[in-house]
Amino acid sequence: MSWNKSLPSNPVVAVAGATGAVGQEFLKVLDDLKFPASRIIPLASAKSAGKKVMCGDTELTVEEMTPESFKGVDIALFSAGANVSRMFREAVVDAGAIMIDNSSAFRMEEDVPLVVPEVNPQDLEWHSGVIANPNCSTIMMVVALAALEKVAPIKRVVTSTYQAASGAGAPAMQELYDQTRAYLAGEPFEPHAFTDQIAFNVIPHIDVFLEDASTKEEWKMIVETRKIMGHPDMKVAANCARVPVLRSHSEYINVEFEAPITPEQAREALSAGESLVVNDDPAHNGYPMPALLAGTNDVYVGRIRKDFSVDYGISFWCVMDQIRKGAALNAVQIAQRLLG
Repeated sequence: MSWNKSLPSNPVVAVAGATGAVGQEFLKVLDDLKFPASRIIPLASAKSAGKKVMCGDTELTVEEMTPESFKGVDIALFSAGANVSRMFREAVVDAGAIMIDNSSAFRMEEDVPLVVPEVNPQDLEWHSGVIANPNCSTIMMVVALAALEKVAPIKRVVTSTYQAASGAGAPAMQELYDQTRAYLAGEPFEPHAFTDQIAFNVIPHIDVFLEDASTKEEWKMIVETRKIMGHPDMKVAANCARVPVLRSHSEYINVEFEAPITPEQAREALSAGESLVVNDDPAHNGYPMPALLAGTNDVYVGRIRKDFSVDYGISFWCVMDQIRKGAALNAVQIAQRLLG
C-alpha cells in the first residue's frame, strides 16, 4: 500500500538518535541545506534527555524518545540503530509521519523502497510510510554505476572497499586515535571497538561472517545494489576491509559491460553524473583521497581506465565521506525529494 498523505511545505522533523555521530550530522545537514523545517525535534534515549545539541546557530534540547514523540511529526530521520528503528516503526507510521531510516532494519523488505535520490527517486512513489537509506558503501558505488549504465548495460561488478574507522561509529574513531598514540609510544593496548588492532593495520572483516565465508557487509553491497539498480540478477562481488583512516570510505570498482565502452566515454558519463566529481589526472598524481574529502557531499572518482581482463570493462577508484553522503545527506536528500 502506497502512502497517500501529502507533506506540508514546512514539515516538522524529528531526528532520532540526535546525540550520535550520524544524528549530529543530520542536524548539520539540515542546516547546511536550509531544509524548510518548521520545527526540528532532537530525540534520544532517556539518559541523553536534556542535553543540548546545535543545528546551525540554534541550540536545541534533546527529548526522550517515546512512542508519543512522533505526534505532530511529518518526517522522522532515524539514526538510532536497527533495533530502535524496529521498536518505533509502528509508532512513527501510526502518527502519520514518514520514517527515513539509516539502519539495516528494513532495507530488504519488499514494501520498503531503498533509495539513493540520484539513482532511483521513482521508488519513492510506492513507499508506505518507511523509506530505507542504503549502506554507505553501496551508495557511493551505485551513484557511479547509474552514470555508467547510461553508456552501456552492466553485466558484472566487482568491488573492493577500504572503509574508514568512523564507519563503525564514534568509539571506533577514538580507538584509532588511542591505538595510534599507544603504538607510537610503545605502549600496550587492547582492541575493543574492532576485532583486531586497527592502527597501522588492515582488517579484512566488516560485520559478521556468514555461512559462505563472506561477511554481512559484503552481502549488503550485493543485495542492495541489485535492489536499487532494479536488476535482481546483476552479478556483484564485494570484498570489504577496514583501514586506519578516520573518515571517508574508498573503493576500487571493476565493471564489465554488455557492450563496448571506452575510458573516455566512462569519464564523460561520470563527469556528467549527478553528485559525481571526476579527479582523474594520473600524470600529476591527481585522484581522490579520503584524507582530503572529509565533510564533502559528492562521490569523487579517479583512476578511470580499461579493465583488460574482460572484453568490455572499466576500472576506477572512488571516495566518499560515508557519514555525510553515506548517511545523513542521502536521508535529507530523500526528504527534499518528498517535498517535491
